[in-house]
Parts: sequence; C-alpha cells; structure tokens
Amino acid sequence: MSALDTAWNFPHSVHTGSVPLLIDGTWSTSASGQTTPTYDPGTGDVIAQVTTAGPREAELAVAAARRAFDDQRWTRLSSAARGAILWRAAELMREQADELAAWESRNMGIPVPQARAMVDEAANQFQYYAGWTDKIHGHTVDVGPAERRVQGYTLREPVGVVAMIVPWNAPLISASKKLAPALAAGCTCVLKPAEETPLTALWLGQILHRAGVPDGVVNVITGPGDTVGATLAEHPDVDVVAFTGSTEVGRSIVHAATGNLKKLQLELGGKSPVIVMGDADLTRAIPGVAGAVFWNTGQVCAAGTRLFVHESVYDEVVAGVAAHGRRLRVGYGTEADVDLGPLISGKQLNRVSDYVASGQAQGARLVTGGRRIGTDGYFFEPTVLADVDQSMRVMREEIFGPVLGVMPFSTVDEAVELANDSSFGLAASVWTADGSVGHAVARRIRAGRVGINVHRAGGVYLPAGGYRQSGWGRENGERALDSYLEVKSVVSTLA
Repeated sequence: MSALDTAWNFPHSVHTGSVPLLIDGTWSTSASGQTTPTYDPGTGDVIAQVTTAGPREAELAVAAARRAFDDQRWTRLSSAARGAILWRAAELMREQADELAAWESRNMGIPVPQARAMVDEAANQFQYYAGWTDKIHGHTVDVGPAERRVQGYTLREPVGVVAMIVPWNAPLISASKKLAPALAAGCTCVLKPAEETPLTALWLGQILHRAGVPDGVVNVITGPGDTVGATLAEHPDVDVVAFTGSTEVGRSIVHAATGNLKKLQLELGGKSPVIVMGDADLTRAIPGVAGAVFWNTGQVCAAGTRLFVHESVYDEVVAGVAAHGRRLRVGYGTEADVDLGPLISGKQLNRVSDYVASGQAQGARLVTGGRRIGTDGYFFEPTVLADVDQSMRVMREEIFGPVLGVMPFSTVDEAVELANDSSFGLAASVWTADGSVGHAVARRIRAGRVGINVHRAGGVYLPAGGYRQSGWGRENGERALDSYLEVKSVVSTLA
C-alpha cells in the first residue's frame, strides 16, 4: 500500500474524521482548518465532514498540476503505458463498484441499482479513452511545386492544465467524462466536485493514484464555487476550464476565463423538447417520455421537460404519462424496488415547489404530483402540468426536478417551431412510427443530441453537448479529446 493510501483510505476514514484534499499526491487539510458537512438527501443527516478548500488550496493544486505537466510526469510515459493505467483505473472502479454505488446513492439519493449503472458508465469512460492514448495523431502534407516543395505535418499536443468543475446530479460520471479524455490527451488536472456531492470524486482520485497516475497529475479539491471555482476559472496557469452546470454559472466562467483566453468546454443548462407524433406507438412512447423526465428525479441536464403531443393523442398521452408517474415508487435509495430518490437538498426542494406553484398560477393544469412527500429527506412527487404555453416559466427555465409541461400541436412544422423556441439546445427526442419523419425532424431540431423513439442513449461512444446557451464543445466520443488538445503545424523545405 502506498504512502498516500496509508495516510487516508476511503471509505474507512470518512467515518473517523474530516475527508481531506488530494494535492500533489498527498492527502491534506486546508489552511483554515474548516470543514463542510455532507448530507444524505434521503434523511437530511450529515454523513461526512469534508475539508473546505479556499483560494490558497486552489493555488497549490494548480501549481502541482503545472509542475506535473511541465516536467512531463505523465506524457513521458509511453502512450501504451498511459492507456494501461486508465484501463486499470476502470478495473479498480468495477472491483469497488458496490461500495462506490452505495456511497453515490447515499450522497446524492439515487436508488442503488441506478447508482451501480452510473459506476459502470463511469468505468466505461476510462476504458474507452484508454484505447485512444496511442491513436492521437496528426497528418502530413506536401505543398508547392517540386523545386519549391514544402513538407508539413501536424501534431496534436495536450493543452496543459485543466480545471474541472462538476455538478452534483451525477458526480462520478461527470468527473469521469472530463478526467478520462483529458488524461488520454496528456493533460494534468484539478478536479473540483460539487459541494453537495464530493465523496466519490475524492475516492476516484485515490483509485487513479492506485492505478498508477503519477503524483500531481490529478488533484481533487473541495470547496465553494464562488471561491475555489472562481480561483480556478481565473487562474493564469489553468489552460482549460471544463465545466458542467447551470448556464448562469457558465457565463461567469466565460468572463473569468478572458484573462488568459482559456479554452472552455461547457455543458450547460437544458430544457429539452420531446415530440410525440399522432402515429407513435404509445406503448413505447408513454414510458419513454416518463423516463426522459422523471429519471434521477428529473435532475438531469438533458431531461425531456417540454412535451409536445399531437392533438389526436394529446389526452391519451397526458393521462398515460401521469399514470406512469403515479406508479413510480419514490423512496430511500436502499429500499427494494425504488424508482426515484429524493431531490439533492432542501434548497432544491423549495426551487421545484416554487416552479410548480408558478405554473399553476400562470394557468397550467396540475394533472398529478406537485407536492413534497413526507417530512424526512427531500422527496417530491413526479409532476405533470398540462395545458401550458411557451410563455410560462416552467416551459422556459430549467427546473432540475421531476416536472413535465405538456401542450398540444397540430402540424409537424408547429411541433418543430415549439421545440426550437428556447434559448437552450442540449437534447431532444421525437416519437413516431414513420422513420422518414423522425429523421427529418431530427435534422430540423436545434439540439446537440436528438433521439428517435428513444430519449437517452449512446453513452461514451457518441458526442454530447449543446447548441446555443446549452454550452460549447462536446463530451464523449473522439470529439471530447478536442477540448484538451492543441494542433501544431510544422513545415520544412525539402531542399
């Protein structure tokens, strides 16, 4: 066991004291000595005390990542060796999957079987990008006539230090979707998990160290976004900021990054449309629509929260989705047969409740749900609001809860117009028995991912990202590497 593992071993030490930071291969506390409580959203109880980093710790983490990059601590290894380390990290994640899932469930509230699937998907990220470490190539070209021939070639090189700021709704996946491609590209990293859900991100730091990632290549610091996150976004030694979160915070990162013109990879808010045509197979569409909005208690950037249904099947679809929502079992993540867990916090519970009340005040019809469940934890009923219109806040703003707004349409053109009437463009889906209609509509929708008779699929293999205010750049697939690479041209005469 390494010195790092001896100093602190997750998850055992989470019970015995404050959870430390990982900086330059060492577990450490902050200069302030302060800690932040981490809560179980299913009970409201404190489950850990996590070290509260400040600007000083952010500076130390960036300095460690810069040293590691400049001395080629990671890139001096062969591409095959780096790929093997990423593959080993995935193996360690799978070996510890049950424990990781249990802590992911306890920290964010999602039912354990779904948390287990999240661990698998996070491990897939490292396995997939392990295969890319030896496939990042440039190309060659000859230019000009024979007597003045110039030979050129391109190199794809790591950008440098990447600051990664990830959200609370899918902590392990969000961290892995940034770490895996950045490491495959040869970058060094500072990861800041959300204040609400830091535990599995810190555990992932330990896993990467055990897999063989050198000291300083991956640093994990926890703390508030307005201090730690802001320091990272502004820091002159950070070359890329990779952020997943709200559009509002994304805008602040854009402004902060102007100092040294950092590269940015931003996956921001969504208000994803779902279109159900009159010919759709409703036995598939209704549960598909419900899953698109209610999965993970609606705490998904790409959740299908705006439903447009052809008038010929409108009443049937509204009733069907509402009935499906009522059948979903909401409960604590370790209970048997639970479909949905709690919202992440009391703050989020109040936010979701306020949106439902706002929709009703503006004239929406509450078909089902709309209320808190119990008094312990932050559970909320799956909610369907019918007869909405595009002017309502529930149809224009990201709620991040299990709330669906539904309205009818008459023609395909009207459906597309409604779907595109948004400042967001992260995801969408269309449900139809006519494949040609499905593909035609997919081409017309302004979104980074469109499903036909499915809302969420593709995993690590297909790029995901947003149009308009849903972000810049792409995660997943080969395209994710672009955010962490620079292209250099080298030219020479042949004479």
